[in-house]
Amino acid sequence: LYLYGEGNYAEENKNLLLTGIPVLFLPGNAGSYKQVRSLGSIALRKAEDVDFKYHFNFFSVNFNEELVALYGGSLQRQTKFVHECIKVILKLYRNREFAPTSVAIVGHSMGGLVARALLTLKNFKPELINLLVTQATPHVAPVMPLDRYLTDFYTAVNNHWILKAQDLRNLTTLSVAGGFRDYQVRSGLAFLPRLSQHDSALSVVSSAVPRVWASTDHLSIVWCKELILATIRAFFDLIDENTRQITADPKKRMSVLNHHFVRHPAKIFEENPEAFAGLTGAFIWITVKASKWTYSVYNDSDGKYVTFPLASHRKSYSHVYCENSMLVRKYFFNVWRVCSVMAFLFFFFFPFSFFFFFPLYFKVVILKLQDYPSLSHIVIQVPPTVGNKYTLDCEFFKEDSRRVQLPVTHLFSFGKYNMLGFFLIIRTNYQLSCSFRVPSLTEISAKLHIAQPQNDSRVPELNIYSSSDCQYEVSNTSLFYSYYACILVFQVIRFHAGALPVYVVSNILLTYGGQLSTLISAGDFSLELVRTAKPYKVEPLLSIVVFLQGFNWFREIWESLSLPEVDAAVLRSQDAWFPLVSLILFLLGTGIAYWNGVFFSTSLRLFSSLWLTLFRPTVLRKDNKLITLRRFCMMLSLALVSWTTCGAFAVFLIYLQYLFKVQKDCSKETSQNSSTFTVKNQSSMDSTSKATQSLCNSTIAEGISSLKMHVTILNLFTWIVLLNLPSLIYWLKNLRYNVRLDPDPCRSTAIILVCILEILMNSSTSEVKSSKLLKIAAKVPLPLSVAMLAFGRMHLYKVPHFVTFSLLLHVLCCIV
Repeated sequence: LYLYGEGNYAEENKNLLLTGIPVLFLPGNAGSYKQVRSLGSIALRKAEDVDFKYHFNFFSVNFNEELVALYGGSLQRQTKFVHECIKVILKLYRNREFAPTSVAIVGHSMGGLVARALLTLKNFKPELINLLVTQATPHVAPVMPLDRYLTDFYTAVNNHWILKAQDLRNLTTLSVAGGFRDYQVRSGLAFLPRLSQHDSALSVVSSAVPRVWASTDHLSIVWCKELILATIRAFFDLIDENTRQITADPKKRMSVLNHHFVRHPAKIFEENPEAFAGLTGAFIWITVKASKWTYSVYNDSDGKYVTFPLASHRKSYSHVYCENSMLVRKYFFNVWRVCSVMAFLFFFFFPFSFFFFFPLYFKVVILKLQDYPSLSHIVIQVPPTVGNKYTLDCEFFKEDSRRVQLPVTHLFSFGKYNMLGFFLIIRTNYQLSCSFRVPSLTEISAKLHIAQPQNDSRVPELNIYSSSDCQYEVSNTSLFYSYYACILVFQVIRFHAGALPVYVVSNILLTYGGQLSTLISAGDFSLELVRTAKPYKVEPLLSIVVFLQGFNWFREIWESLSLPEVDAAVLRSQDAWFPLVSLILFLLGTGIAYWNGVFFSTSLRLFSSLWLTLFRPTVLRKDNKLITLRRFCMMLSLALVSWTTCGAFAVFLIYLQYLFKVQKDCSKETSQNSSTFTVKNQSSMDSTSKATQSLCNSTIAEGISSLKMHVTILNLFTWIVLLNLPSLIYWLKNLRYNVRLDPDPCRSTAIILVCILEILMNSSTSEVKSSKLLKIAAKVPLPLSVAMLAFGRMHLYKVPHFVTFSLLLHVLCCIV
């Protein structure tokens, strides 16, 4: 646990006699405790501006940069450690004049999830946290569900927050997503679930935060200056003058967060703003009765009050739109900067106040006249201008004349699927009114970050504020006939890329089953993949199950069999799935599996040729026994490695052994093929030589068939190693602290795989052909492939279980 400090502040607090407001920063996956300096430094500068009337003490936890996004076994330990840190922090303020009773927490990425998990601890008191700010935290689900400890942790946290929502009403939570630049955690995962019992949660995207207006990547959200400034301003506005700590009023906390992160009316936060203001100063009064009026002035030394009476317009119009702009000359040269400033300074006003317009660039107010029946006039103050052009527009209009509703579409326009986002193209022809006129064309695309929440009938709204001399066109693009179709395909990949390994393994498993069914003439991996990997073998079954789960009777039967819910049904309930997504991912998985097989086969031939060049192959007597003493000792030693160190390490070792064995077999077959070719070209042979040659040819054919089968199994096993690789990386990174990975998500699976592959790598097709279990082993990969897609998309760690079962049947075929 660290306390951040710099300069004189650090020297003064070396003795830990703290008097400020405690804030604890929690880093995320592979994050450093030093990332707190962005918040701490800005907060220190802000405290210096107010002469340290209020100041914050920023603490940070060193998680040793653990890879908790890859391995969930340490999340619970981190949570307990943070609990102890909070207790230590509060002890530092004991017997102080304004001693805090709670700690504010800022969590980045997985650090935000650890902060939420504090409430699941048995001995944790919820009042120890009053404010939680998370940055790019995947609250909904893990980005890659690589082990069951990670998914179980998520389930426990989210279920607790749903069931105990009433107990969390005093905790204010703000979740900030990075937007489209964050390729690691998409915005949809960072949105907290809306609960009717818990109205103290707020979720925003950084590109929508006032005075930020920018998307951030996953790391830069920690040090984005605009976002840090908004956070620190909110922290200082949350301070209660009486307690010198963050206010205990949840309503005020939400009001402050809404002020800085949602609506920000370009002024300092006021808890009780004045509803009326006096009209003072020697201003000229102008009364306007027209329904549309524009006032422009340049270098005017006299201020004016512009009054719009409502009596003559209330019956004809429903809304009044007022806009004023003060443009500095330098912004005329850059249209985009003008648009950015205009979008940055959207302004909302209280209905009964007159509007003091500070030297900002663009302000807009729209009033619904029916909501203010007692309102008789609108008064706008036009200040004196020197060196600036000042434009004021006012227009009375009906809402229907200014509103256009367009459907939100997706890639194929079937069903309701908002998760992919939509592209609303705004073509704007800007004509700048100044000493010269510069027309320009700009396209702005609007995108949805999350799907429509459940039980929420609201539609996305896009408000466009344009000047009177601006022409614009709004169009909903036809996705099949524009270049945005390609972008939306990548959106499918972005939202569901985590499920791609499941589809790749499913394709390889279908290929493996096809080779078992045609064992006598087993084809190459690539050819067999093209023949057997058919979407219509898998997708209809999944669609039927998902459809039937919409009926109560089928759901009751499903639950009585103790079967988990199909992943596609869960995603569809979140508006994050439609059937064609599965088809697209299946085709992508087929392509990846195909090129993976081509690359693997090519690499194997190259290494075999190199091996033949360096070493002369020796003809060894074939051992017909599948289990020998040497193999049994190797099996025990690898199982011991799995039990005492890391299961993924043992899987990696057996993979290297299998790879070396297949490479040697490939070299041997290449050498034998060369020898056979030489014998065939001899001019004459006797009957004995022909018999020997025939036997040799059958042996070579059997060897080639076995080699093709081993290549497919090795392709399948490669992806199992890749899925177990994260825990291996975590173990290697923490090897200096502990030799044994505890808990280990793949220890039991690794022991089974070691025993299976040690036998399988020494087997041949001749032992399988005569087995009674061959027909079963050949048919099992298809239902396993369906089950893998049904239950493995949101649980990647289940994929090795299906593959292990299929390989186990193969081993039984070799034995029985």
